[in-house]
Amino acid sequence: MDNNSNSLPAREQTPQIMSEMMRAAEALAQIGPAVSIFGSARLPPESPYCQTALDLGQRFAKAGLAVIAGGGPGIMQCANRGAFDAGGTSVGLNIRLPSEHRGNPYQTIDLQFEYFYSRKATFFMHSMAYIALPGGFGTLDELFEALTLIQTGKVPAGPVVLMGRSFWQGLIDWLEAKVRTLDMVTDRHMSLFHIEDDPQKVVDMVLAYEYSHMAQANRPSSLPR
Repeated sequence: MDNNSNSLPAREQTPQIMSEMMRAAEALAQIGPAVSIFGSARLPPESPYCQTALDLGQRFAKAGLAVIAGGGPGIMQCANRGAFDAGGTSVGLNIRLPSEHRGNPYQTIDLQFEYFYSRKATFFMHSMAYIALPGGFGTLDELFEALTLIQTGKVPAGPVVLMGRSFWQGLIDWLEAKVRTLDMVTDRHMSLFHIEDDPQKVVDMVLAYEYSHMAQANRPSSLPR
């Protein structure tokens, strides 16, 4: 991303953002059911969290689901690599940043973005579930955007899973102690996500949602003729 691309006036950004979203929609139109995996770019591949991302990517691909990640290094690369090595669809939504000079090599579909808005919209337009592994501000942004869109009914209420209880539990405790007790969120909002450590349980959860969603879509109408 050049230094001026996101400093353009909004009226000049809009056509470029729409162009990026349309290009992504065309590229991903036939990928089928997909899962987004979020996580830090800064962890080394040997990190346990990266190994979990690799495992998840493989399991989702073997289950017939496409994997969408940020296209960068760290957890994103391992998620892409897991799907790629398993022969599945591995999508990278790449955005050039000072700390990330090139996309990882484990992408069967490589999309380039200049704008965070169009990149995030692509995640949410093409995923039925969202898996958040440990990460920094970018991961937290993606996680809470997913929850906000589901909470407000802007996207379907697919599974949102926080992988790594030891990493996420402090955040959940804070939400319960500070946010929930002031009624800024409700019990229903807190039930929109799950915490899990077992990759296979996460895959099973997503597959159960997919099968349930397909069954509802195929259910005959009960309306009188």
